[in-house]
Amino acid sequence: MKIGVSGFAWTTQLNPSHLELLPKLREHGLVGFEIPMFRPADLDAPAIRRAFESCGLDCTVCAILPEGINPISPDALVRKKSLAHLVQCVETSAELGAQLLGGPLFAPIGYLPGRRRNDDEWAWAVECFQALGGVLDAHNMTLSIEPVNRSETFFLTTGAEAKALCEAIAHPRVGVTIDTFHANIEEQNIAATVNSLGPHLKHVHASENDRGLLGSGHVDFSAVVAALTKIAYNGYLMIEGFGYSPAEPNSLGALYGDLKVSPEDIAFKGAAYLQSLL
Repeated sequence: MKIGVSGFAWTTQLNPSHLELLPKLREHGLVGFEIPMFRPADLDAPAIRRAFESCGLDCTVCAILPEGINPISPDALVRKKSLAHLVQCVETSAELGAQLLGGPLFAPIGYLPGRRRNDDEWAWAVECFQALGGVLDAHNMTLSIEPVNRSETFFLTTGAEAKALCEAIAHPRVGVTIDTFHANIEEQNIAATVNSLGPHLKHVHASENDRGLLGSGHVDFSAVVAALTKIAYNGYLMIEGFGYSPAEPNSLGALYGDLKVSPEDIAFKGAAYLQSLL
């Protein structure tokens, strides 16, 4: 298992100043950095890739669907536009040097129609992700679908649902991300969920129940790491917490992060905690 940190600890809008962080991550034992992606065209992919290569750091990408993009929309034109957007996400991730693109890629965060999902929506999601198979193969990219909690989606909230979607898609490059923040809400036992996913599990967001410092809340990371070891998981433990910094107005931590916990605390103290478990 490898330890990395998400750029969401600092910002939702990566800019050149954030690339100065990368060498410091290596000094603290982090070997990966996850790039937040909303609109692929907003990222200077060549410059970002050079920065990663210069310090020997790997990158993954977490994409959040922007306004107007919804693979399970009842509007066929929106679904077509959404597939084109996801193709661009894959292509840009490859330009960045990533081999894994993840996130809640099935629907926009906050898309809550006030009912359960229906069979049409499930079929549209399967159709969309199956249509990505060729571009995933062409770019040696893994697509890791992340279930999120019921306050953020109605479509896919548990590991069991994500596994069922992957089995319906039936492409070896499509798997599941488990985020322990969301799983802490939706799963009765996170470690059991990890065991049940087995080889479908492609990525892990290590996140405390309040998105704060790892080990300071009630997520049982020892049990999660033991379960990951049992299934021979060899991907990332990607720290996804939100730190507070007055210099980062575009951060999620600016909204509800602990004022005493900086982005660097999230990354460096989180890495030390995970290293102690490993």
